[in-house]
Amino acid sequence: MSSISVAFQKAKANGNGALVGYITAGDPTPDLTLKIADALIKGGVDVLELGLPFSDPIADGPTIQAASVRALRAGTTPIKVLEIAKEIRLRHDVPIAVMTYYNPVFRMGLDKFFALAKECLLDGVIVPDLPIEEAGDYKKAASKTCVDTIFLAAPSTSNERLKRIVECSSGFLYLVSHFGVTGTQTDVSDSTIALVKRVLPFTAAKIPLAVGFGVSKPGHVSRIIGAGADGVIVGSAFINLTQKHKDNTNAMLKELQAAASALKVATKIKA
Repeated sequence: MSSISVAFQKAKANGNGALVGYITAGDPTPDLTLKIADALIKGGVDVLELGLPFSDPIADGPTIQAASVRALRAGTTPIKVLEIAKEIRLRHDVPIAVMTYYNPVFRMGLDKFFALAKECLLDGVIVPDLPIEEAGDYKKAASKTCVDTIFLAAPSTSNERLKRIVECSSGFLYLVSHFGVTGTQTDVSDSTIALVKRVLPFTAAKIPLAVGFGVSKPGHVSRIIGAGADGVIVGSAFINLTQKHKDNTNAMLKELQAAASALKVATKIKA
């Protein structure tokens, strides 16, 4: 069983859903990314998701797009992201997944990318613009190095295709909560709850289900976990705090840890 799957299992054994925390690696600087990761993990993040900055992040909203620009300007490269992942992994017993678009992986070469991923102790990879129909070689390369392949399902995904995505995925299934791009939302819609309940029969006893896109508040987390999801993914809310306190690192880290703690408390599974 992979480290990511074990993290979800541990959370459930403790009566909680899993909290997956996303940050853009290198934002605002590669060195500060390590401290940000420390703060989120101290706050209770069960799985850390590192965004690999890319010039054309089509699935991301303004918050993560801006974070990618800042990270690229700070000199963050794909190899640097993997090195950051290794440093964090050596400091914490928390699994790490990298979220990247396919272009950087393709340019590096599948075998080289996954060899480096294994060397840097990476646990999983998420590629939002790679459909399962074109992921055969990618899946083979990942399997050789025992790196989880985390695929995404959307509200428009048919039941037939959902079965295939679940079969291809490992670690967890990333369920996109709504149409559109990443970013904070004011509330969790009834359609998101209905989506979770539709997908659960396909993932039950097969793979953990984690819901992302727009999840930013404890109330969001509580409602999604209450609907039966195994975990939630929070990103833009953390990045907003990083940018809000860009001139005061101590305040930034304190608020990030507090935010992660509040979100983790909200993952409590109610009887």
